[in-house]
Amino acid sequence: MFYDKGTIRIEGNVHIPLAKWDERSNCYRALAYKYREILEYLVKHEIKFEDYVINDIIPTPLFDADINLREYQLQAVEKWMDDKKGVVVLPTGSGKTYVALEIIKELSTPTLVVVPTLALLDQWKEKLKIFGDYYIGEFSGRKKELKPITVTTYDSAYINIETLGNKFLLIIFDECHHLPAESYRIIAEMSIAPYRLGLTATYEREDNLHNLLPDLIGGKVFELKAKDLAGKYLANYSIRRLLIPLTDEERKKYEKSIKVFKEYIESNNIRIEDIEDFRKIIMRTKVDEKAYEALRSWDNARKIAFNSKNKLKKLKELLEEHKNDKIIIFTRYNNLVYAISKIFLIPAITHKTDKNERKYILDGFKKGKFRAIVSSQVLDEGIDVPDANVGIIVSGTGSSREFVQRLGRILRPAAGKDKAILYELISKETKELAISRRRRRKVGG
Repeated sequence: MFYDKGTIRIEGNVHIPLAKWDERSNCYRALAYKYREILEYLVKHEIKFEDYVINDIIPTPLFDADINLREYQLQAVEKWMDDKKGVVVLPTGSGKTYVALEIIKELSTPTLVVVPTLALLDQWKEKLKIFGDYYIGEFSGRKKELKPITVTTYDSAYINIETLGNKFLLIIFDECHHLPAESYRIIAEMSIAPYRLGLTATYEREDNLHNLLPDLIGGKVFELKAKDLAGKYLANYSIRRLLIPLTDEERKKYEKSIKVFKEYIESNNIRIEDIEDFRKIIMRTKVDEKAYEALRSWDNARKIAFNSKNKLKKLKELLEEHKNDKIIIFTRYNNLVYAISKIFLIPAITHKTDKNERKYILDGFKKGKFRAIVSSQVLDEGIDVPDANVGIIVSGTGSSREFVQRLGRILRPAAGKDKAILYELISKETKELAISRRRRRKVGG
């Protein structure tokens, strides 16, 4: 057996059920992620074989480090070790990384850690130093290092998986809900790693592609929610949903826009029950001008609800009420981020904020120089936000994942932090209310 550009090439007069005959190469071939199952099949049926697949794995020492795990983290490690694959689901701030560190230590095998962003890559490298700087590598657009423990991004892994796929025996997917995306899933498929760990706070995806995870890395092996850890390992919290009326002018514009959308779906007998139904309308826009007009009207209505002037008035009241607290404000659109930043003189972080400015703002927030920050979606995931205790969602999507991640930003325990509060500002009598209710049912908030 040989590794060949993301596949396992099997030569010899033997049929392997997990592989397909390749006419061009005159051999059986399977995607690399079937390597473990192929080995198990060969051993079970007492078929003699020579394995050249692992010839290029990176030599790895026996790792040693003192990692103090909480009871639930230890349980997660034990559950994962039963089969050495699967997903651990824990809320933001509960120490998912420490579960991974313990697994890396116990296996002491070449490990590839895949993360969504460079900011997360840097955070992982810092925590992995517990095993010694020399053994930690980075494979990204900035560096091309291959070490016993190498951290890469989903984008870099996707581009280079044919090269990386036979170098590691443990692969860790942080924020693994990204993995089922059509491009990223080949990272799992073209890697030989028999040991696979997924980490996330939000396993389910709106498009149901999480159903691919059991095949790619294993199913859920351990799960706890924020409410399970609140009061002991995470801060106690409450969620307050505030209904905000539109102005008269906004109401007229909203009703006019939403009417166009409703008339279109009713005249075409379309029922909107999930994201797939909505995508059908998007597909129609290519050939149906009225579908495009309906979709544009729906987007206009949504922006009116999300950006209501009365929300800014309520935001001002909340900022005054919590003037001694640390506050993170979340919005859906960057233009509202910048408007809030300008009106209330609050530092803003978006995808356009460079690394140095972001660090300056977060450090200032941590030290109390800034009592509030405002962001769109870049703080939802992958940024280790300091000890905020108030979150205000001015606008958001129906995604339960987004909501859980935003809640997680304010749950990290800290000295003097008795309770965290998450406010959700919802435009009254708009579709935003239904979105909030649907999300609430999913997360149990």
